[in-house]
Amino acid sequence: MLVSATVIWAFSDARATVSQTASQPLPFLDAPTTPPPTLGEVWRAPSPATQTVVATAQVVVTAEDGAVLGRDPLSGQEKWRYQRDLPLCTVAPAFGQILAVYQRGDTCSEVTALDPATGKRGAQRNGDAEAGTRLLFDGVHLTTTGKTYLEGWRSDLVKTQEYGQVRAMIQPGKQPRTGCTFGSVAVAPNRVAVIERCPDDPGDRLSVFKPNPKDWDKPEVSVSVVLNGSGARVVALGPDRVAAVLPDPARLAIYDGNGAPVSEQPLDLPASDLQGDPDGGVVPTTTVLSARCADGSATPLTFAATSTCPTGEPATTSPAVIYWWTGSRTIALASATTAPLWTMEDTLGPGTLFAGRLVVPTPAGLTVADPNTGKVLGRIPVDRRGYRGLVTLSSSGPVLVEQRGGTLVALR
Repeated sequence: MLVSATVIWAFSDARATVSQTASQPLPFLDAPTTPPPTLGEVWRAPSPATQTVVATAQVVVTAEDGAVLGRDPLSGQEKWRYQRDLPLCTVAPAFGQILAVYQRGDTCSEVTALDPATGKRGAQRNGDAEAGTRLLFDGVHLTTTGKTYLEGWRSDLVKTQEYGQVRAMIQPGKQPRTGCTFGSVAVAPNRVAVIERCPDDPGDRLSVFKPNPKDWDKPEVSVSVVLNGSGARVVALGPDRVAAVLPDPARLAIYDGNGAPVSEQPLDLPASDLQGDPDGGVVPTTTVLSARCADGSATPLTFAATSTCPTGEPATTSPAVIYWWTGSRTIALASATTAPLWTMEDTLGPGTLFAGRLVVPTPAGLTVADPNTGKVLGRIPVDRRGYRGLVTLSSSGPVLVEQRGGTLVALR
């Protein structure tokens, strides 16, 4: 029995897992009320397994190889660590936790939820997400991306839906189409949109479905229309709208909740902005919510943040604006209508909210703007040492964090 137990331990997942939790929960950091006049680099760390910044008001997370590290936002010091002898697929915040997805075989199947304050393990699951998957959190459900298969989870990581080419089909005929590939995916509360390329369609297909159908293996599709062109990207979802951008010429096609066309607006974009599918099947966007209290007061915040009213009750939130990075500029879209509101030229990413303002990365640094009108309120120089690729932003208290390729840089 001792020999058997030793052999089982030697080859078990537990032996190949390191879980070092924080000695005490990391404190919540207060965000500044006004943007600072200057920002300087306070620390940096490699993080190739995060495609966008993973940060909360308590922690900044970096990830590489098989290690997920919770860092003190102010110093970058490691406070907790979760590590396995498997390659990381991706790491993302959702449900108030940090989700780490590991690859076993040819799928990203090993999922663990981590407490951002301590690194303590929570729910775990095995799934069928494709290699290269991204995790899209709509504030209620989470959707994994892929070229032929999408999967949905709820907060306890139980699967709520599957869409596309199912690996282990229990009953045939439940998926709406077969043989299709996916170009890009977008989410909104209780809605998922996908660009499909199916062999029998003359152009790309735009479909919208629920992330939590009555039967998890039978999708409930509300919109499915063949677009007038190919090379489309789904950009935004509203309560009763969905928008896709098409190339040659560049234009934004908007459809209502029944799939009827609403408008098609020309866009002044260079052809290079719309070449191929976006990395990971996700167009770079930032969704800003309007958080309202019973007294009528309102404040903007992102999906990753939370807002508490003076009474102590959580604020009621609803999507307000979607900031979309096309590849050369940032376009603000009204969440309700998905119609363009304004454009900021020559940017490096969609931007984020910081100190109640929209902060957008540019080649020279950061542009501070009114989040509703796009009016420029100031500029903050940032030296990125020649880096000119996509920059995603988030914040943790007074620290603004940039993801530049495979590197995370904290500014204060």
